[in-house]
Amino acid sequence: MLRIGLDVGSTTVKIVVFDAADNILFGKYRRHYSDIRKTICDVLSEALTPFKGEECYLAITGSGGMLVADWLGLPFVQEVAALGKSVEVLIPQTDVAIELGGEDAKITFFRDPVEQRMNGTCAGGTGAFIDQMAILLKTDADGLNELSEKHTTIYPIAARC
Repeated sequence: MLRIGLDVGSTTVKIVVFDAADNILFGKYRRHYSDIRKTICDVLSEALTPFKGEECYLAITGSGGMLVADWLGLPFVQEVAALGKSVEVLIPQTDVAIELGGEDAKITFFRDPVEQRMNGTCAGGTGAFIDQMAILLKTDADGLNELSEKHTTIYPIAARC
């Protein structure tokens, strides 16, 4: 049986298809530009076409996932729980995981007890912020990475961030 995860975020839709041995058979990351329904239909079609007739389990996560799960009649998994389970299974030696979403950032400390935090006052460092900085600098995320390697000044930002 194939296992499929669909992550519907504030700016992107991500999908991954695993076989029974946890091998990734397909993966896609696509911006939805606020046309979530069309993007979901497109990535699902692209992901499922090669596996037509295969039995599969599909679950949905992400900030927009609950409504989509209701729309499609599929199970919803809260994204922090999905991240925690993934880390536990794939990289159990992890102490800390940081997840940067389009509009928020979450940090999970994997110790006893597990502790989770989420930014609430600043979108600095999130996907949307990084996109905006790239646009202002007339580049993309890879371009920002290249520019950062040549930096000469570090600028402070608001203390809340």
